[in-house]
Amino acid sequence: MLKIGLIGLGHLGKIHLKCILLAAEAYDLVGIYDADAELTQRLAAEHGTRAFPSAAELIAAVEVVDVVTPTTTHFRVVKEALLGGCHVFVEKPLTHTLEEAKELIALSRRSGKLVQVGHVERFNPALLALEDVQVRPYFIEAHRLAMFNPRGTDVSVVLDLMIHDLDIVLKLADDEVTEVRASGVAVLSETPDIVNARIEFRHGAVANLTASRISLKNMRKVRLFQRDAYISLDLLEKESQVVRLFGADATDVPERGQQFPLDTPRGPRIIHVDQPASGPVNAIQLELESLAHSIETGTAAAVSIEDGYRALELADRISAAVRRNQERLPDPVAT
Repeated sequence: MLKIGLIGLGHLGKIHLKCILLAAEAYDLVGIYDADAELTQRLAAEHGTRAFPSAAELIAAVEVVDVVTPTTTHFRVVKEALLGGCHVFVEKPLTHTLEEAKELIALSRRSGKLVQVGHVERFNPALLALEDVQVRPYFIEAHRLAMFNPRGTDVSVVLDLMIHDLDIVLKLADDEVTEVRASGVAVLSETPDIVNARIEFRHGAVANLTASRISLKNMRKVRLFQRDAYISLDLLEKESQVVRLFGADATDVPERGQQFPLDTPRGPRIIHVDQPASGPVNAIQLELESLAHSIETGTAAAVSIEDGYRALELADRISAAVRRNQERLPDPVAT
């Protein structure tokens, strides 16, 4: 069992606190820390753990640090934890800048300590259900829409919301990004609240992503189109659907799922629809437990620090494209 400490007790930090306690077979919660001392004391009393007066003292007492602080503080806290000899779980995005991320990667490699980044959608049941499905997308479409919440507006919607789908796209496409185009608008905050991005990969795959935090409804959907299948993921409902087309006399149509006849210009076909299931999971608990498994077995983190960097680097390219596009727009006051 690994000794773990939690730094950051905001909305998401409170959820992590409960998930660490649920992962009792993997972790021994030594204590918690937040800049709000009164909050730290109250939550420590409620959950039967120790309230530490500083991040440094907590780091010195544990083997693993769970960092759930604002993005702008990730670099400082993760660096302190790595220098203190701890493995780290850090919420997404990895850092606020690419320079910070590069320094943490170098420090992680020198120290031999793992850093896992909290791209929690990797553990969404809808995505986990595709474990036995061969995914080779040529076109990816993602929509991540959320109703406005002032929490998180310290960064653009690209770092706040879209970065979840950037990590998924990079994982599924498994290819080098060659071109990025994007546009976005700041509507209710000082940074873009809605962004659309088109990402092209070296071997021809294309991804079209939209993220908005000014929607009237919540939506988290990803659609994958490939030569042998159409795959739909509803990450909000945690459901997936795989649609394939078979010849009328095909002998390899899976028994599981539903079949429908279809007349086409090339003759009769069979549409096969399957809804693979992976079962309900607590995604945050699962990602924390996966880090413990990686530490104990000496294997790579499920979402490595390098994965976190790639998502951040793509987010940076999208943000730069948004800025370039905005600079070309006419000044509405001048016109």
